[in-house]
Amino acid sequence: MVSRSQAGAFVVAEPGGRRGKLVSGNRWRSTKLPFPRVCTKTKNDRDASPAPVVISCSLQFTLNSLLQSHNYHSLFAIRQSFFNSIGTGGLQIKIRLSGTPDTHPQSIFYLRHRPSWKVRKNVFAALKQRSISAAPTLAPEGGPQRIMAYSCDHDTEGEVTLAMAHGKKLDHMGVQVKFFGRIDMEAGAHEGRPSYDFISLSKELLPPGSLFDTRTIPFNFRGVEKIHESYHGRNVSVKYFVRVEVQRQWLPPITQEHEVLVQIPGVEPSVNEPIKMEVGIEDCLHIEFEYERRCYHLHDVICGKINFLLVRIKIKHMELAVIRRETSGEGVAASAALTAPGGGGGAGATGASAQSDAQNIVTETQTLLKYEIMDGAPVKGELIPVRLYLRGIPADVTPTYHAENNRFAVRYFLNLVLVDEEDRRYFKQQEIILWRKELG
Repeated sequence: MVSRSQAGAFVVAEPGGRRGKLVSGNRWRSTKLPFPRVCTKTKNDRDASPAPVVISCSLQFTLNSLLQSHNYHSLFAIRQSFFNSIGTGGLQIKIRLSGTPDTHPQSIFYLRHRPSWKVRKNVFAALKQRSISAAPTLAPEGGPQRIMAYSCDHDTEGEVTLAMAHGKKLDHMGVQVKFFGRIDMEAGAHEGRPSYDFISLSKELLPPGSLFDTRTIPFNFRGVEKIHESYHGRNVSVKYFVRVEVQRQWLPPITQEHEVLVQIPGVEPSVNEPIKMEVGIEDCLHIEFEYERRCYHLHDVICGKINFLLVRIKIKHMELAVIRRETSGEGVAASAALTAPGGGGGAGATGASAQSDAQNIVTETQTLLKYEIMDGAPVKGELIPVRLYLRGIPADVTPTYHAENNRFAVRYFLNLVLVDEEDRRYFKQQEIILWRKELG
């Protein structure tokens, strides 16, 4: 809101009755605003350039209205767009990958959400049959592009759109498109390099020149071998992404990235023997548990049974949990060999290096699912059946990773826990192998 003062100067009247300071003479004076700083001008400068006064007043009124309504998200968006327009010179970069599940039904599939490490609160969310149209989008402003997973043998191709605002010009030293496959360990406290690129390819889109309008340029990376599957963990992540870089003279390049989710279908193991083991406490408890197989695909069902051979303690209940254990750091393979049964029996120098590598390992354990399979005290000879659906786990279950690139490993365990009347816990863990049967 604009009003006139007694001296004839223009001032800004803020909502709530507060007014800006009077301006005398032909000088600029800034009002006290959180962001951005706006200025007023005197009556002598009104006819020469009235636009800054009107724009400043309207922007200040908008910001004050957002602050009074506690709409800080919109205020942050205005701030981000303001700085982005300054840092990019008005250039907008959009990356769009070609191909859909309709055109490539064997290599592209829709995902309901972006994979993550977190466990969802609703345990029944994974069992709900949702329509694909409810899937979130990768770029809401770019059209109906949904989150899609690509097979490892699918060629990465698409188009890059460089859009300049009307009346603006950007001089550049060349435009490049790059494709990376990266193991990122920046989330954890690791020594050495925080990331490792196992794929790094680059192609030139435009030679040095100037941008005046909107240009759309196709690109492709064909025949690239993707040896790892995309993974988003607690301390480590494996991701493929396309990056566009616009090089500038004396200024940092303008970059834009687009992630490519890659899944690798596995092959069923040729040897898949059942798991059978007897555990217990001497003269107190002796149980025998058996699972039908050791290897399961991600949508499989774990079936088994638990037989009580000797029961001399009062058991209150029994529960079964699925545990995911992520190990990251340099020398994961040596650490796994050291902790494996019968490991650590090599030479002294080899054992010392393995122990030093194990000190740099970061381990994160997460309980994905836990449910009670027995309530009450069992008796000798009682048989408890076990049936667990992996599809019902409220988390993004991944295949088992065995020391990928000697930098991280992901393993899954079945944890059987017995609790007696004195709340003492007896547990036994057994590792299972998970593999991906189909994409999606």
